Amino acid sequence: MALSGIQIYKLLPQTNCKECGFPTCLAFAMKLAAKQVELSACPYVSEESKAQLQESSAPPIRLITLKSDGYEIKAGNEVVMFRHEKTFYNKPGVFAKIKTSAAEADVKELAGRINDYRVNYVGIDLEVDGIAVEDDARNADKMQKTLSVIRSVSKKPVMLFSDNVASIEAGLSQLSGETPLIGCADSENWEKFAELAKQSKAALAVIADTLDGLAELSEKAKAKGVEDLVLVPKGKNLGHELILQSQIRRLALKANFRSLGYPTLAFCQTHAQIAQAIAKYAGFLVIDQFAEELVYPLLVLRQNIYTDPQKPIQVQPGLYEINNPQPTDPVLVTTNFSITYFSVANEVEGSGLPAYLLVADAEGMSVLTAWAAGKFDAERIAKAVKAANLDTRMSRKRLVLPGAVAVLSGEVEAELPGWEIRVGPREAVDIPKFYKQVLQVN
Repeated sequence: MALSGIQIYKLLPQTNCKECGFPTCLAFAMKLAAKQVELSACPYVSEESKAQLQESSAPPIRLITLKSDGYEIKAGNEVVMFRHEKTFYNKPGVFAKIKTSAAEADVKELAGRINDYRVNYVGIDLEVDGIAVEDDARNADKMQKTLSVIRSVSKKPVMLFSDNVASIEAGLSQLSGETPLIGCADSENWEKFAELAKQSKAALAVIADTLDGLAELSEKAKAKGVEDLVLVPKGKNLGHELILQSQIRRLALKANFRSLGYPTLAFCQTHAQIAQAIAKYAGFLVIDQFAEELVYPLLVLRQNIYTDPQKPIQVQPGLYEINNPQPTDPVLVTTNFSITYFSVANEVEGSGLPAYLLVADAEGMSVLTAWAAGKFDAERIAKAVKAANLDTRMSRKRLVLPGAVAVLSGEVEAELPGWEIRVGPREAVDIPKFYKQVLQVN
């Protein structure tokens, strides 16, 4: 039976040395009970305590980290089946595929695009996490050359896939000091791959079309000294892949089945496969083709699923200037929920119309939610106006409230005497039209 945080705390040295990364031994014990850290993080725990803490010291899904120069991608350490139960912790790493059979110029161009792709979504930079190299040429020299070209334009983590051990060895020679993933080891070649993974300290992907096959391979690789494993369930179709991924997650979390307690990897050729893998429950994804316009919605999906539902994405409350506004221009009011802020800001910026955007602290809630919860009212709006010193900054005092909370207009007028209070549209998309037809006219 798993131990509670207090029971674990009693077995720790209780020195509060902070070397584990937590301020107290009790804080570390609570994280250990939640299976979010490993016991090895405590440098002073006794051997006797280690034996008693064996079950509580290992997360149900092992944390796997792929590293390169300045980059780090983590998968695993998940503790729930559904994010509303608690939260999901590590977003699945998205790797774009490059084949060794491609021409050197094409490899360099594609690797550069993958490396440089970055788009801002509600204040968060979305990007592809790494590059997966497929040795479709089955040639060690080509693998080595492809890695060399990739490393000339990108330092992102890599995965190496081949059924030719010599090709994997050649690729690893270009990745000194890094922690890549190699694979895929199956029932026939697992021993050679396990030896290579152990020597190079790389993570090893094992592949099978049944859960029994994956469990058997993971146990064999672990017996060879390979700890960092990634499971590749080989489904017959989309439905079968969903079943295998869900069963692996459930057995690891609910039954504490250690042989399947590892992150999974999905090879995806279609958007349906990618979307399913992000939601259920891949730790890593290899997408067959990279295209900027197709990657964006998938990264947005990933970000939305792996945002903690108990911690809304927020922006800093305060006053934002859009399109170089003057003291006579209007002040638009909204909350600090990130999506609400960027919806309003993008519409105003795109219209080319100057305005101030006053963001009130609503604890990260949207306008209607915050109003219903009592977190966005006349008092808070007035407080935000005063904190931004708008009384002295504005020569014409015009405040525009979101249309969804028009009911607040009278109360805001009472809180802010001398201010002209307007009620704007309910939807951000209507702000430019409202600005031109109402604010510019009056």
